[in-house]
Amino acid sequence: MSGIFVALQGAAAQGVLWGMMVLGVYITFRLLDIADLTVDGSFALGGCVCATLILGYNVDPVVALLAAFLAGAAAGAVTGILHTVLEIPAILAGILTQISLWSVNLRIMGGKSNLPLLKTTTLISGVSDTFNITQAQASILAGLMLAVLIIAVLYWFFGTELGSALRATGNNEDMIRALGVNTNKMKLFGLMLSNALVSFSGALVCQHQKYADINMGRGAIVIGLAAIVIGEVLMGRLINFACKLSSVVVGSVVYFLIRAIVLQIGLQTNDMNLFTAVFVAAALSFPVLMAKWKARQAYSENGEEE
Repeated sequence: MSGIFVALQGAAAQGVLWGMMVLGVYITFRLLDIADLTVDGSFALGGCVCATLILGYNVDPVVALLAAFLAGAAAGAVTGILHTVLEIPAILAGILTQISLWSVNLRIMGGKSNLPLLKTTTLISGVSDTFNITQAQASILAGLMLAVLIIAVLYWFFGTELGSALRATGNNEDMIRALGVNTNKMKLFGLMLSNALVSFSGALVCQHQKYADINMGRGAIVIGLAAIVIGEVLMGRLINFACKLSSVVVGSVVYFLIRAIVLQIGLQTNDMNLFTAVFVAAALSFPVLMAKWKARQAYSENGEEE
C-alpha cells in the first residue's frame, strides 16, 4: 500500500511540473488554434539549458530556470518566423524547429545524451532541505506555487489589450485583422510565450528528476493534449478563464495519476506511448461521436412525430 502511495505522490509531482508545459500547449492549441510540434524539442531544450548552466557554470537554479524560459521563447520565435515570415505551414514549421533542436540540445550538453545533477543543489532539493520533506513533496509544493503564479500572470495578461488581441486571433483571424491588428505578430508572440512555458517546465522537470536527457521531451505534445482534454472534461462547465487555465494543470495531474495507476496494475512502461495515443484519440473523438448520436436521435424523434 505504501508503494502505491509513493507512486501516486511522485505522479502528482510530475503532473504539477508538467502542468506548465500543458499551459504552453493550451495557448497554441486552444487559443491560437495552431498545432505546434516544437513542443517536444523545446521541452528538452529547457532541461538541457538548465542542466548545463547548473553543472557547467555553477549558475543559481532560479537563474537557470529563467534562462530556460528565454531559450524556449527563442525556439518559439524560430517557429513563428518560419510560419509568419516565410509562410511555411505551422505544423511543418514546428517539425523543422523540433528536428533542429535535437542537434542544438546535443551541442548545449557538449555532445552528451544526458547530464546528471545528482550532487548539485536545485530549486527542488533546496525546498526539500528547507522544509525537511521528500523530493516529491518538495516538487508538489514548488510546482503549485509556480503554477498559481503563472496562471495569475496569464489571467492578467490575457485580459490586457495585447492578450485579448492574441485570443481574438485564434477565434477569428479575419475579423481581428480587419480591426487593424497584425495577426502575424500575434502568432509570433503566442508561439514564443507557449514555448517559453514549455521550456520552463522542462527545466523544472530536470531539477526534479536530477538529470537532463536528450529524449526527455519525446511525446510531450501528446501528453499536453491528453491533459487538456482531461481538464476540459473535469472542469469544462466552468466559464471563467482563470478556471480554464487551472483545469489545464488539474488535467496534467490527473493524467499522471492515471499513468501511475495503470503502471501499478501491470501495464509495461514501453506500452505507455500506445496507451496515451489511444486515450487522446478516444477523448478527442468522444464529443464528436456524442454530437452525431444526439443529432441522429433528434432526427429520429422528429421523423416519428411527423
